[in-house]
Amino acid sequence: MKDILIVVDMQRDFTTGALANADAVAIIEGIREKIASFSGRVIFTRDTHGEDYLASMEGKNLPVPHCIEGTAGHEIEPLLWKAAKDNCAVTVEVLDKPNFGAGTRLYEKIAEGEAPGKIFFCGTCTDICVVSNALILKSLLPEVPMAVYGGLCAGLSPEKHAAALSVMESCQLEIL
Repeated sequence: MKDILIVVDMQRDFTTGALANADAVAIIEGIREKIASFSGRVIFTRDTHGEDYLASMEGKNLPVPHCIEGTAGHEIEPLLWKAAKDNCAVTVEVLDKPNFGAGTRLYEKIAEGEAPGKIFFCGTCTDICVVSNALILKSLLPEVPMAVYGGLCAGLSPEKHAAALSVMESCQLEIL
């Protein structure tokens, strides 16, 4: 059984781009170190939108075009991508997702390989995409141990970050 590290939406638009977040920039080095020392599968999720983003429900509620497929903002942070590609102890995978949670697509991606030992989460935003993906996956794989690297996640605010970690802990994810 291989452990899985799910790196949620560590893309340029969430660090220094359209939805820049200094807290997301601050966790890049820690995530890079985690990836560099990890053994198992690393799955990067990518928030992925089209040119019609503003017409979507999300676009109406968050009218800031971001992570448009094919743009620089859609790209995974280069230091993280390099760390994954340089680590011969990991299998690197990417999963594009059209909204907050990858839903069954993430479950299916995990099911393509051998049964996971433990699933770990890190990334941004703790209070939107990290919590969505963690809870969806926990509900689909209730017997698989899961943990969140709390210090390697960034929320929209410190309060929302803490609230999301509390919710995940209540749903039996270990907070590291």
